[in-house]
Amino acid sequence: MNGHRNKPHGAAPRRGGPMGGGPMGGAHTGGEKSKDFRGSMRALLRYIAVFRLRIAAAVTFSILSTVFVIIGPKLLGAITTELFDGVAAHFAGGGLSIDFRRIADYCLILAALYAASAAFACAQGCIMTGVAMRVTYRFRKDISEKINRLPLRYFDGQTHGEVLSRVTNDVDTLNQTLNQSLTQIIGSFTMIAGILVMMCGISLLMTAATLVILPISLALAVPVVKRSQTHFRKQQEYLGHLSGHIEENYKGHGIVQAFNREAEVRKAFDALNEELYRAAWKSQFLSGMMMPIMGFIGNLGYVAICVLGGYLAVRKLLKVGDIQAFIQYSRNFMQPINQLANISNILQSTAAAAERVFAFLGEEEESPDRDAAPADKGAVKGHVRFEHVRFGYSADKIIIRDFSCEAAPGRRVAIVGPTGAGKTTIVKLLMRFYEPNGGLIRIDGRDAASFSRADLRGLFGMVLQDAWLYNATILENIRYGNFDKSDEAVVAAAKAARCDEFIDRLPGGYDMVINEDADNISQGQKQLLTIARAFLANPPILILDEATSSVDTRTEVLVRQAMEKLLRDRTSFIIAHRLSTIKDSDLILVMRDGDIAEQGTHETLLAQGGFYAELYRSRFSDE
Repeated sequence: MNGHRNKPHGAAPRRGGPMGGGPMGGAHTGGEKSKDFRGSMRALLRYIAVFRLRIAAAVTFSILSTVFVIIGPKLLGAITTELFDGVAAHFAGGGLSIDFRRIADYCLILAALYAASAAFACAQGCIMTGVAMRVTYRFRKDISEKINRLPLRYFDGQTHGEVLSRVTNDVDTLNQTLNQSLTQIIGSFTMIAGILVMMCGISLLMTAATLVILPISLALAVPVVKRSQTHFRKQQEYLGHLSGHIEENYKGHGIVQAFNREAEVRKAFDALNEELYRAAWKSQFLSGMMMPIMGFIGNLGYVAICVLGGYLAVRKLLKVGDIQAFIQYSRNFMQPINQLANISNILQSTAAAAERVFAFLGEEEESPDRDAAPADKGAVKGHVRFEHVRFGYSADKIIIRDFSCEAAPGRRVAIVGPTGAGKTTIVKLLMRFYEPNGGLIRIDGRDAASFSRADLRGLFGMVLQDAWLYNATILENIRYGNFDKSDEAVVAAAKAARCDEFIDRLPGGYDMVINEDADNISQGQKQLLTIARAFLANPPILILDEATSSVDTRTEVLVRQAMEKLLRDRTSFIIAHRLSTIKDSDLILVMRDGDIAEQGTHETLLAQGGFYAELYRSRFSDE
């Protein structure tokens, strides 16, 4: 069903665009920042706590993999020392005295360590990939179920893209963090701690020289990162604007051409594209500066370490192999620091994504159904009564102040009035898409709120002006909401709605697949399919929101002949704009500013010469 055509109330601004890059070697930092980082991360940790044993195993494997890698340079240094001492003894005239058996043992141990490290890393990756996929599945499942429990009021206040972003972009961000960043954080901290221990074990003096370089690197890097983040945020902003501009004008390409707005659209695109280019160029330039800066500082550190190591070696205070091992450790020392800098920015985006997802999951749901006996669809006669109904989309803006009317079983009630008078709102209240602020709606004398929503909505069949079809075959689209019906029943409903003729001419007939945008059939054909859907449902109460507005006059005559049989002995509410669907109604409700201005039959209302007569002269005189 696709009934609501009102403008969204308090719609959220559009968010769009793919994720950009970031400083520190192209990492993502352009994402939205979390308002409550700690709270969001705590909520995320509680959510994934069911996988804590698997995560603990992955963290353990990550630590073991890192530890085995850290030991490697020390053994390589021992091999270098053995070779150097043997060669030095040879040149000193003492003969070549290299213990190749010891070197072979070192090589075997080194190979075993690297193999074990690779095995633990593979195991950790497999575990975390499984956890990330299960968490992603759980998030999307919870979001999907949440969508079905949210009131229509929520979707009136959100753009479609904003809701879809929770299912796609935000959940993907969480998936990437769990799959990569979590174990990287543990590995980086383990690497830093392990390397510091190994460096201190080799030389405290050289370790101090290495650590002196760290604040210098941070002093140069932090200002660059801060400036680049500003430009990355601008890049994301203009990327969203540009994506929205392209999307809107692509969908409305025919309208753009019809109104000769191509030049203005190109001009707007060029302006947005220029702003995006400037922001992207600055952000990428500053991001690209990080590696040269860090490399320059790192090379200065290597020079200092080599000079100091050479001095200590000459003084016999340090072995040559230890100098080699220390240089490797010093090179590896900056890598986990850079990773942590990248991950800290990623975690900000992760916290923001988690905050948005948990905020969505925490949205107020529809009020729970009361415990009541299930409705017997076959026993419902269709006696509908509105008793002093009061409603507003917000408490301070009441649009229906005192609506009362009665529809006897089998009667046809037409609802007419100017745009914004509240016609469609009455239908939304009738089906409990919204709850009234006051008053009661009764069906066969029973409060509509005492029905479960599923039972209540099962009493209604709807044919709306905006026909909604989905990516499936024509047969499945007609059967939507009545999946227990046979193929023969579907075909019979299609014949009753006079749409079997055009279906037979389509490639594939009933098995033709309607595409995602449902634009491979005409608007009139789409509406005929929704009418067939109503025939198949065979409900006791019908709601027709200008059900024949998109069909030609000849087809409308055929459809009306078929609908006479459908409407017979059923209560029906007809939101109508055509005279042909109004004049045969048993009761016409004339809506004005949310209330009933007049009611009666077509002839009596015309004879009164009031608001309905004015509407008739202005809207239906040509017809």
